[in-house]
Amino acid sequence: MSDRLGEMAELLKLLGDRTRLAILGLLQEKDLCVTDIVALLGTSQPNASQHLRKLRSAGLISEVKRGQWVFYSLNLDDFPNLRIFLSQLPGRKERLKSLANLLDRDQP
Repeated sequence: MSDRLGEMAELLKLLGDRTRLAILGLLQEKDLCVTDIVALLGTSQPNASQHLRKLRSAGLISEVKRGQWVFYSLNLDDFPNLRIFLSQLPGRKERLKSLANLLDRDQP
């Protein structure tokens, strides 16, 4: 029991960061590359990459290489209740609008 409690405490520490929560919220809507995350969050590439690395190490996200780009997606198979939690994050409408603008920008 203490091992599971320790794992949960580590997960909650990981989720206690505003940037990581924002990244998870974005990835709940769409798979994104680090360039998209940087643009949407207004952060630096090294900062976004550091947060992505921590989320990947915890098993919360996965990555897939598509051409020269690496796309990140949620991987909540081991954390089914986390999807419910993420759906309650504030700013959902703003995230969707930002993503729509990003998609419009990418269209030829």
